Amino acid sequence: MTSPTDEPFLLFGISITIMVLSAWVGTLLSGMQRILKEGAREDFGVIQAATLTLLGLIIGFTFSMALGRYDQRKDYEEAEANAIGTEYLRAELLPPDDAARVQPLLLAYLDQRIQFYTARDEEPQRQILSRTARLQRDLWAAVQAPAVTRPDPITTLVAQGMNDVLNSQGYTQAAWWNRIPTAAWGLLLAIAICSNVLIGIGTRNARREFLFLLILPLIVAVAFLLIADIDSPRQGMIRVAPENLLSLSQSLRAPE
Repeated sequence: MTSPTDEPFLLFGISITIMVLSAWVGTLLSGMQRILKEGAREDFGVIQAATLTLLGLIIGFTFSMALGRYDQRKDYEEAEANAIGTEYLRAELLPPDDAARVQPLLLAYLDQRIQFYTARDEEPQRQILSRTARLQRDLWAAVQAPAVTRPDPITTLVAQGMNDVLNSQGYTQAAWWNRIPTAAWGLLLAIAICSNVLIGIGTRNARREFLFLLILPLIVAVAFLLIADIDSPRQGMIRVAPENLLSLSQSLRAPE
């Protein structure tokens, strides 16, 4: 089931609607602020400022979490390209028949890894993962046979390199599953709603300050959009492009 956080623009629409409604509810409660005594009004201002500060800090921390996960996905894409490229070269150390079996499989595997980064729909993703798992079994079988029949340092080195190739895919998949927790989104939304309600309560004339009431909901919704866009591996505008894998594919297929 698709979550709103997987669709950044859908999340933007939902969040700005909730924020505006929260501010409007606050304007309905604005009479409470007018009947407060002078000292209580000052306390209300402190609470309002503290809540807005907390909202800004939580948004900043959440953005930092999303950015860290995005950087991690980029690092693992580079690591995958390095592992595949290194193993392709190590395969040349094998006997010609074994090398002729391993290298084409690595090229086919490389194509599947590139498609993994560019696919958006669920059905192509499942097909890519299925083909990737099948190629991983074939790759391991291709290096296992010479490693068993000729257990020397060269075949051990090639087997170790293939292990790095397979592990790098697992690390990448784990990084793509590592998203901002739902509880963190819920906390962020709750604080944003409270902040907009307090902004609405603090208004003196809702009609005159209508545009002012829209500022915070818009800013919060844009922040949610940016965080969700960075945190979502496949949807939105900001995605990890397989630049290193594409460069590796071009270099391995370049005519000598």
